[in-house]
Amino acid sequence: MSTVRTVVLPVLRLLVWAVIAAALVVLAFRGGGGGDEGAAAGPGAPTVDLSSPTVPVSRGTVSNTVSVQGTVVADAAVPVRATKAGTVRRLLVDEGADVTAGQPLLEIRWEEELPAVTGTGPDGEPSVTPQPPRVRTTTVPAPATGRLTDLGVLVEQVVAVGDRVGAVSPGTLSVTASLTQDQQFRLLSPPSTAEVTVRGGPAPFQCAGLVLGAPASDDGDGSGDGGGSGGAGGGGVDPVTGQPLSGGGAGTTARCAVPLGTTVFAGMGATMAVQAGLAEDVLVVPVTAVQGSVQNGTVWVLGADGTQEERPVALGLTDGTVVEIREGLAEGDEVLLFVPVPDDTPVDPMTGQPMGGVGG
Repeated sequence: MSTVRTVVLPVLRLLVWAVIAAALVVLAFRGGGGGDEGAAAGPGAPTVDLSSPTVPVSRGTVSNTVSVQGTVVADAAVPVRATKAGTVRRLLVDEGADVTAGQPLLEIRWEEELPAVTGTGPDGEPSVTPQPPRVRTTTVPAPATGRLTDLGVLVEQVVAVGDRVGAVSPGTLSVTASLTQDQQFRLLSPPSTAEVTVRGGPAPFQCAGLVLGAPASDDGDGSGDGGGSGGAGGGGVDPVTGQPLSGGGAGTTARCAVPLGTTVFAGMGATMAVQAGLAEDVLVVPVTAVQGSVQNGTVWVLGADGTQEERPVALGLTDGTVVEIREGLAEGDEVLLFVPVPDDTPVDPMTGQPMGGVGG
C-alpha cells in the first residue's frame, strides 16, 4: 500500500498534468477549431495583408460648411476724443443719455494766436504790435449712435488733442468664435454672413458683417468692451492639435453682427455655421489620401502593374472628410487611401544599403 502512495499516485499525477499541458499547446497553436483542424496551420493558413488599401477617384458633392462654437458679446464702446487742445468750457449732455452720431457732447475753449500788426511809429520807424489771442470754442461730437456711458472730464479741465473724454456704447451685440488652424485654412474666402443658432434662443438667424481676424480687445485706455472676446490675441495655435493655446487668447476669431430686434443676450453660447462654398459633381478623394490640404497636394497613384506613382494635384473645397481634386487625377484612378509613411531605417552612406546587421 505504501508503494502505491509513494510511487504510483505521483506518477499518475504527472501523467495527468502532462496530458493537460499537451492539450493546451494544441489549442494554442491550432486555434481550438473543432471541424476544420488543418485550416489554421500548414501552407494553406491565412496571412495578414499589410499592403496599403486603395480607393478610386470618384465624383461627389463637397459642401464646405464650417461650424464653430462661439459666444454672444456686447460690442465695444466707442471712445470720445478731444478734437482741440484747450479747456473744457461746458458739458452739453449728461452721462447716461442716448445720443446720435455727430451730436455735440461738450465744448472746448481754446486760443487762436493772431499775427502781429506791423506799421509805422511816431518817429517814422517801422513798428510791430502784438495782438492778444482770440478766444474760440469748438464742440466734440458723438462718434456713434448709442448711450453715453462715460463722460470722464470736468469743466475747466485742460485737455490735449486725442485725449479720451468719454465713451459711447452702441448697444449692439455680436457673435464671436475662435477658429482652429484647420478652420482658418477652410475659410480663406469667407462669405459676408453666417447662420447663428443660440441655444435656447430664437430660430437660427443670419448674422451679417462676418469678418475674420484678431480678437477684439481693450483700446488701451480702459474703455473695455463690456464683454468682448477675451483680450488681445497672440496666444497662437498648438501645432499638434490645431487648437488655440490657452492663456493667451485665440489667434483668430470669426465675428458677425446680431441683427437688430433679435432677442439674445451677452454671454449666451451660440453655434456659428459658415457656408464657404459648394462644389457639385466634382472629383473627390478622402482627405487621408492627400498630403496637403490647401491649394496644392500630393497623392500616390497605383498603376496597373502595381507600382506607386507620386503625383501632384490641385485641390479645391473640402468638408473635412473628402477633398475636391481640380487637376492631376481622372475619374477611376486608384490612389492609396493613406499617405505613405516614410521608411526611417538608417542607410549606410557608403554602400546605400539599409543598416541593421542583416547578413547577405
